[in-house]
Amino acid sequence: MSKKHLGLVIAAIFSVGFYFMLPLFDHEPAPIMEVVVVEQDTTVVIKPEPKRLYGLVVDSMVVIEDKIKRNQNISEILTAHNVSHQAIFELANVSKDVFDVRKMVANKKYILICDPDSFKTVKAFVYEHNPTEYVVFNLQDTISVEKKQKEITIIEKGVSGVIESNLSNTMEALGLSHQLTNDFVDVFAWQVDFFRLQKGDRFKLIYEDHLVEGQSIGSGKIKSIYFEHFGNAFYGFHYDQGDGIDYFDEDGKSLRKALLKYPLDFTRISSRYSGNRFHPVQKRWKAHRGTDFAAPKGTPIRSVGDGIVIAARYHKYNGNFVKIKHNSTYTTQYLHMSKIKSGIRPGMKVKQEDVIGYVGSTGLAKGNHLCYRFWKNGVQIDALRVELPPSAPITDENREEFEVKRDVMMAQLEAIPFPQEEETILASIK
Repeated sequence: MSKKHLGLVIAAIFSVGFYFMLPLFDHEPAPIMEVVVVEQDTTVVIKPEPKRLYGLVVDSMVVIEDKIKRNQNISEILTAHNVSHQAIFELANVSKDVFDVRKMVANKKYILICDPDSFKTVKAFVYEHNPTEYVVFNLQDTISVEKKQKEITIIEKGVSGVIESNLSNTMEALGLSHQLTNDFVDVFAWQVDFFRLQKGDRFKLIYEDHLVEGQSIGSGKIKSIYFEHFGNAFYGFHYDQGDGIDYFDEDGKSLRKALLKYPLDFTRISSRYSGNRFHPVQKRWKAHRGTDFAAPKGTPIRSVGDGIVIAARYHKYNGNFVKIKHNSTYTTQYLHMSKIKSGIRPGMKVKQEDVIGYVGSTGLAKGNHLCYRFWKNGVQIDALRVELPPSAPITDENREEFEVKRDVMMAQLEAIPFPQEEETILASIK
């Protein structure tokens, strides 16, 4: 390329370059850009949680609550709400391994969850089997049956009382359960004769209350007790050494004995052990080598200790009875049962508190009661007067922890006023 031509090319390149660069060297002010900030709506719309009942979504559904009527069955309830006989038959089959629909009981609560149509077609049927369990019969797409458990809340409660006549009446007046009374008696059964309480005996009690949906469904274990009997103080503190809950006094000695004192729930003694008693059936005076506990027919009878059944049969005088050998020293016998529990037979092992039969009046008996007999080294003795060795005390390795827990429980008991003290405090405030 000639020098002339090269010069022209260079001139052309610089001309193009300046064409692109000229705007950069323009002295006119650049236009001012206005920035507009647009506020956006940052509100987050949260959809409400769907309303649920027994774990089922019931939004826009019709909910019907009722109770099972006498002789009413599930078929009668569901057919009235547009459920076919075929679906009911299938439901009954599916539920066999979960809950037998024939065992629905009158006055038990049930819930129908229905479509909001004119037929109110049932989509789910819920039966409250007991206060803590319910059964869901799902009739939507695929028929299914499921047993579920309600959430149980456990809280501790404290109460105090003064005995006017007997423990049962006092506990009942305080709104406490029969089971709690039985547990109370079991704790101090070997320290206190609950059939010989005196007016003015008093107690403080801390126990667990089980709640479902805010309603009490029964009491749990007793945590601690203070009992004042004939001016003497008795303490009971619960503690688990690894073999289950047991009760100990303030010094760590076990309140339990090798055998329970009573073979059935707290009741009344209708006749004590005696060398000479007028027999109500034979109408003559004779020895009575047992203790009679009056109780309603069918009341469960429990073994007072671990042992081997050595007799379980009927005798014309004893009626249906069970005899248990606990060890080489102690043997007990339980007479006049309405029936012996199924499966109880000679040679089988039983554990303490196992039910072995039910109160009745079979044999030579007048009225429903249990005649309880007791042998020590082959000699019949008064079961309520026998002295038994205690269970194991608090071990050395558990001593420190027990004492810490005992002190806490004792402070809780001391914080509970007796009824008279509470009235005094209220009067002083006024």
